[in-house]
Amino acid sequence: MSTTTTEYQVTGMSCGHCESAVREEVSAIPGVTGIDVSAATGRLTVTAEQPIDDAAVIAAVDEAGYEAARS
Repeated sequence: MSTTTTEYQVTGMSCGHCESAVREEVSAIPGVTGIDVSAATGRLTVTAEQPIDDAAVIAAVDEAGYEAARS
């Protein structure tokens, strides 16, 4: 089975709690198998079993209280 990796730029994160909030929301998206998020760089990398809808990731990040855009 192949996986896909997509990167996003997230604005507004400043600490580990921010990272946890984003990780929790994005992990709820069906098919997501891995998440790497860094408040220091503002980067979110999502690994999934199949291509994930960008709108779903952006909506999940918005739900966590931040803004995201595909890199």
